[in-house]
Amino acid sequence: MDDKRTFLAIGLAIAILLAWTPLAEHMGWIQRPQPVATTQETAAPTATAPAPAPASQAAQLPVFTPSAGVEVKVETPLYSAVLYSGGGTLRSFTLKRYDETIKPDSPKVNLVSPDAALTAPLGLTVNGQPSWSTGQWSFQGSDLKLEAGQQGSLTFIGLVDGVRVTRVITFNADNYLLSENVLVASDNQTPRTVRLGFTVAATPFSTGKYDPTRLAWDANQSFKEETSESTLTETGIIEQGLFNWAGVMSNYFMNVTAPVDPDNLTLKGRVQGGVWRLALERPDVLVPGSGTEVPVGVNWWFGPKDRELLAAAPDHLDQAVNFGMFSIIARPLLTILSFFHSYVGNWGIAIIMLTFCIRVVFWPLSQKSFKSMEQMKKLQPMMKKLREKYKDDKEALNREMMQLYKTYKVNPAGGCLPILVQIPVFIGLYQALLNSIQLRHASFIPHLPFTDITWLADLSAADPFYITPLLMGASMFLQQRLTPAAGDPTQQKVMMFMPVIFTVMFLNFPAGLVIYWLCNNLLSIGQQWWMLRKA
Repeated sequence: MDDKRTFLAIGLAIAILLAWTPLAEHMGWIQRPQPVATTQETAAPTATAPAPAPASQAAQLPVFTPSAGVEVKVETPLYSAVLYSGGGTLRSFTLKRYDETIKPDSPKVNLVSPDAALTAPLGLTVNGQPSWSTGQWSFQGSDLKLEAGQQGSLTFIGLVDGVRVTRVITFNADNYLLSENVLVASDNQTPRTVRLGFTVAATPFSTGKYDPTRLAWDANQSFKEETSESTLTETGIIEQGLFNWAGVMSNYFMNVTAPVDPDNLTLKGRVQGGVWRLALERPDVLVPGSGTEVPVGVNWWFGPKDRELLAAAPDHLDQAVNFGMFSIIARPLLTILSFFHSYVGNWGIAIIMLTFCIRVVFWPLSQKSFKSMEQMKKLQPMMKKLREKYKDDKEALNREMMQLYKTYKVNPAGGCLPILVQIPVFIGLYQALLNSIQLRHASFIPHLPFTDITWLADLSAADPFYITPLLMGASMFLQQRLTPAAGDPTQQKVMMFMPVIFTVMFLNFPAGLVIYWLCNNLLSIGQQWWMLRKA
């Protein structure tokens, strides 16, 4: 009799379990996850539905209900962005004020190409897992359209590896900074340790020789970078420390992430399938049970390396505009250049005005150099006799030469001094012109005179017809003809080849830099001609 009752109880329990789910769905007590739309499945696969939450958790966190993945659009005066709700990753980020080329029908710059979008820029990893593909997500809100001065937020809620994740991303219509507050909580009563990572990615922004794509980061306010694609493809990079920001950049654009707490982070970078990828991982965060949410802050920048906008941004993002070891020269030169441009409205004319100012500053040194070379020229007959007399005794020749210089108070290096002093200025201006977003696609003389042929329409690119480099080489040759010849025959031969060497070197330099050197040579020729007449 007891066995019959036992089998009857088991059968009754099975019947109740089989009938419970359809009845609960019919009464609306539980909901099944909505299927992901077919068009979204390839880009962001959705994991299986999580187990029902314990009843005690319902009082702490709302019941998580995944929703179908959709594209969310953000429109501002500066950019147009498309995000995917299945993880809050970027599908595209188009800059409205920057064209890819100088052609009239050129498309706008898109910092997130289709290939880069597949690797989840603006992505979040949870305990090393890509949340956009291993978790389930829902979205709160709608498309954003922001006018100047406005802000707006999007909220993405996900369940990843038993962790409830809420991403609140705020967009600002007046800059390219995205501010995010991530809230993490255990999805049950058990405390968890959660490790978050923030990812960025991009395909090369440019193919130009002087505008390479690179991984770059700020290691405790020290600019670091890795430009070798082969190194990043074969081994990648892993570093630990204090990183204010890190990302993918070129001379003019960047996609970077900047955790609010930068200490004790792990940086990982690679190139995979032609996509430059980087992630910053935070150390583990202890998350209590009972639905308690722990906030984690992070900022992002997808946009141009605009010095004025970056100066007002947090996390030392302004250090992303890097001028190298001569930044102490490059920054004031760029400030003066911008000042001239504000008056004349043409960057080429502003470069010429800056060149004139630099020439005025170096005028006394140039005069001293010319006098030194004139004195050396007068000593050449005596130097020739000394070389013949001591041709077999180098030590004696050097001793007599030094005595000759001392007697006539001549500094043999005096003629080289202005050139040596100007080298840091040249390198500083080179860095300033290469890393200034304002000079990208800046026009000087758009067309060859009396034609419709495009010429110096982009000062950040090389002269398409090599006219300015050839003129620069010719000016160097003329400058040498006006300069007193060096006493050393070897030095004379070296100087004779300098115009050829410089011309070849400058053929593919940015046109703005060639214009500076050409104008500098012409001003030097004018100064030398004036000093010759005075002499």
